Amino acid sequence: MAKHKYIESPEKMWELFEAYKYATKNNPFLVQDYVGKDGEMVYRERERPLTFEGFKNYARKEVGCINQYFNNEDGRYSEYITICHACKEEIRQDQIEGGMASVYNASITQRLNGLADKKELDVKGEPRIFNL
Repeated sequence: MAKHKYIESPEKMWELFEAYKYATKNNPFLVQDYVGKDGEMVYRERERPLTFEGFKNYARKEVGCINQYFNNEDGRYSEYITICHACKEEIRQDQIEGGMASVYNASITQRLNGLADKKELDVKGEPRIFNL
């Protein structure tokens, strides 16, 4: 029995992604903070980043699981490849630019996107043993 496609076309996938972006950016985090000499409690809005997991969860609630579109199972979703790449690239751009502008935590953004500067220290030589 053939699987039913939850999203009828790549254009519908893009519409779903645009709806996710709109819903995410219009639903900021509320972060508790204390300001002033008396430490008055306030809530500050913090922009919510786009994430691939967030898009998958949003889509699951709207249309069902979308993993197969990104995995292109059995080559049945080849027409979605371009849209799927565009979705991932926009998410990555949002994370990188948000990290660079200090809207999001730059360290986490770097790690999520494989941008962390890794340095390896290679020590060569033999250990010296001292007799006391």
